[in-house]
Amino acid sequence: MNPLALSLILTTLLAGTLITMMSSHWLTAWMGLEMNMLTMIPILMKTTNPRSTEAATKYFMTQAMASMMLMMALTINLMYSGQWSITKMTNPVASNMALMALMTKLGSAPFHFWVPEVTQGVELTPGMILLTWQKLAPLSLLYQMATYTNTSLIYLSGLLSILIGGWGGLNQTQLRKILAYSSISHMGWMLIILPFNPTLTLLNLAIYITLTLSIFMILANTFTTSMSSLTLMWNKTPAMTIMLMTTLLSLGGLPPLSGFMPKWLMIHELTKNNSIIMPLTMAIMTLLNMYFYMRLIYYSSLTILPSTNNMKMTWQFTNTKHTMTLPTLITLSNMLLPLTPMISMLE
Repeated sequence: MNPLALSLILTTLLAGTLITMMSSHWLTAWMGLEMNMLTMIPILMKTTNPRSTEAATKYFMTQAMASMMLMMALTINLMYSGQWSITKMTNPVASNMALMALMTKLGSAPFHFWVPEVTQGVELTPGMILLTWQKLAPLSLLYQMATYTNTSLIYLSGLLSILIGGWGGLNQTQLRKILAYSSISHMGWMLIILPFNPTLTLLNLAIYITLTLSIFMILANTFTTSMSSLTLMWNKTPAMTIMLMTTLLSLGGLPPLSGFMPKWLMIHELTKNNSIIMPLTMAIMTLLNMYFYMRLIYYSSLTILPSTNNMKMTWQFTNTKHTMTLPTLITLSNMLLPLTPMISMLE
């Protein structure tokens, strides 16, 4: 892609997200979401082939439907209340429609079908943007809507997302699809805690983005997109393999690592609000995710080729990609747990 065109597209993507995050007026927020959607399409089609074209078309159709639904909700709200404020939506029909539209944009269940397909059809870098940056704008709107949203709908979508995010990833061999299902599961956790403590949703989002960025950067650095190619990692980049292993364990939420912090604080918040069955169900369903993360760890870290490579000729090209930000991301992905008391005080 032309560097000038790419810089223009990325600037518009950044501007669209920031407009949505900073606006308190529904129309400007909707305009920001539209800018975001339209600039994402050429990013998804960065390498032109039938699969990326199909993925971009699926993305456009789903997001356009969600945008129309959101605009209809805003129009109904305007008819009944006469104002465009995000923090006040008095009509329940408009509120539920807006919530479903934003859930579709986020890719949470039962509106999740497009996420694995689109992520699998594009390259690693567009997939990384899709699963990280594209969650910011819809979640910032949900954060502002947290006081009046339909909690039953949020709980149902959250629990379904955790279940489908775990179940869908069990039988996958493609890493992008596995990370897409992981994203759906994490969206479920963020949605469920939203009515109780919206700050914890933001904390979970920040840690999820850090972990997902780390994993995508490791995969892009080692040119790995499927489980079968994960087995070659030990032979070429043992340090990367260890980093991938700890980051996947953190993404699963195991105790000494950063990923445990949001889950711990969320379960604590839910039990504080006399909700016992829900966090128990969520924790049990998250074990499905843990299973396929352990599969990835087994393939990458515990499977070694029968013999070392004795050939004089280099069988795999030397990597020339820069990994300047990776050490910082890996540190944040694994070592934030001691900061939990300070973070819980900030809530």
